[in-house]
Amino acid sequence: LEPGPAVPTMAETDPKTVQDLTAVVQTLLQQMQDKFQTMSDQIIGRNILLKNELDDMSCRIDDLEKNIADLMTQAGVEELEGENKTPAANKS
Repeated sequence: LEPGPAVPTMAETDPKTVQDLTAVVQTLLQQMQDKFQTMSDQIIGRNILLKNELDDMSCRIDDLEKNIADLMTQAGVEELEGENKTPAANKS
């Protein structure tokens, strides 16, 4: 996070009237809102990047599974019931 504007100290702002106090409170609330908005934007940005990375990884896994299946077919390996694998040439 980038540092925001310095928050005035009570000695600098020492409100003398209700209007002064109102102005100080409004300034502090605006600073808090600005910081909250910045943090929200950063979180949303990170979530978008993460989703894009997960989508890309999912596509890569799908491609890998397809390539493995193609290689098994080329090698003459077929799936049998269960997890047993056997070369197609050895079948009777």
